Amino acid sequence: MDEGNGVPQGAEPEGAAGAEPMPEGDFELAKPERPSPLHEPDPYSTPPYGEPGPWAPAPPVQHPVATPAQGTLMTPPAVGAVPPEPAPAPTAPAGPIAPAAPIPPAPPIAPIASAPPTVPVAPPAPASAPLSAPQPPADPWGRYDPWAAGPLQQPGAAAVHGGRRPRRRRAALGWTLALVLVAAGLGGLVGGYVEREGIGGEVTLPQAKGVPAGRAPDSVAGIAARALPSVVTLHVSGSDEEGTGTGFVLDDRGHILTNNHVVAPAASGGKISATFSDGTSVKATVVGRDSGYDLAVVQVSGVHGLTPLPLGDSDDVRVGDPVVAIGAPFDLANTVTTGIISAKERPITAGGEKSDGSDVSYVDALQTDAPINPGNSGGPLLDSRAHVIGINSAIRSADSGSETESGQAGSIGLGFAIPVNQAKRVAEELINDGRATHPVIGVDLDMGYSGDGARVDSRAPDGGPAVVKGGPAERAGLKAGDLITEVDGEPVHTGAELIVRIRAHQPGDRLRLTVERGGTEREVSVVLGTAEQN
Repeated sequence: MDEGNGVPQGAEPEGAAGAEPMPEGDFELAKPERPSPLHEPDPYSTPPYGEPGPWAPAPPVQHPVATPAQGTLMTPPAVGAVPPEPAPAPTAPAGPIAPAAPIPPAPPIAPIASAPPTVPVAPPAPASAPLSAPQPPADPWGRYDPWAAGPLQQPGAAAVHGGRRPRRRRAALGWTLALVLVAAGLGGLVGGYVEREGIGGEVTLPQAKGVPAGRAPDSVAGIAARALPSVVTLHVSGSDEEGTGTGFVLDDRGHILTNNHVVAPAASGGKISATFSDGTSVKATVVGRDSGYDLAVVQVSGVHGLTPLPLGDSDDVRVGDPVVAIGAPFDLANTVTTGIISAKERPITAGGEKSDGSDVSYVDALQTDAPINPGNSGGPLLDSRAHVIGINSAIRSADSGSETESGQAGSIGLGFAIPVNQAKRVAEELINDGRATHPVIGVDLDMGYSGDGARVDSRAPDGGPAVVKGGPAERAGLKAGDLITEVDGEPVHTGAELIVRIRAHQPGDRLRLTVERGGTEREVSVVLGTAEQN
């Protein structure tokens, strides 16, 4: 093979017949140098239509077609045409084929000077499609050489690769479809999660639909709605102290029931104001009060349309019954709390600031866990029918024991209320007579006795007999030193507890006492009398 022309020796290019020989000596044709391959030629004689190899990414060359004077188109290039300069061989290893740029039109080639009339050059036709990858230069007449210049292409022809391109396109299409399906699934999951969790976008909070305007009569709201107009907040001021308490309307004449310790500061010329739930505030005056029961009645005037709270029956109350307490704890008027009756007949004593003990109150109380705090004193304790069953009077705090709410101890869930049956009798007497009667058995008790039961003292504080002559106890046969252990079958453990049991009744009631004397127990019947003074 002639290395200069790239044509086998002795062979004439096909289609060159009739062309005039090139004159000698006119000019010298430029001879391109073929780059040496980076490795030995393919020993397996790989055909040009096999798998693509590591050829240089040289753009394909379009060769112009010369037309003789007679107008006949010559298919092969004329002898002496200047072949293009081959691109230098790449030094990088073979890899994936990069997309090829579109085939640029070849510049026109100057005609040979000694040729007959000038041979026009036909303009190349536009490429039908951009090449997808550069083609390896090859000699169509010789052995395939991957490092040789690229093969000549007819105008409009596309480079041909092996059979892998369709398979790659199908694989890419499959992967694209799979990616679309996965993305759609993930998008649905993410969208559902975002919608469910409320992520992103404007936040709109859900709100329940309207509820009926009314409430069930036995609900807390229903009870409060009926009772609040009849509850008042009392502000009391005296010469040396002032305080806040609660009261509730007893009748349409303006009588209001509250605790004695609430109005006590105003007993000697102080002032009392009553404020209703609608904000109306009027002056109030004391009608009567009793320290032994810790109850008092005040009266307001100039107020019309008063609605009394109905009084219930505290004897019908059972442990566990729901209750509602209304008051002004810490001067927070119209406060409603709720709970249950946690115990009955709790003997409690409160007061006792005076040396003679005349201000000690003895209450056979209802116990509740409805929160009661200072300011609740004198307020109503209501049952599920909005009937008053007790008057809130005392609390047991963690540090001050059982006491009235004159202090500032907070609620720990142990509140005590005067049973309304007892309060009703005392309130009626205070309104009608200005004072209340106290039932008694006519004995002096030894309050220092530490044993179980209430023991009759040996002497009265003034030195007289401990058992009042002609009184209920003497008529029943009691003597000094007797130990009373039960009242109507219920045990009593202290003298104060015995007084509480007696005060829970009214004069004229009959009690059955269990009395121990000299190791022998016996029962006696006592008709309660009336104390000469409170």
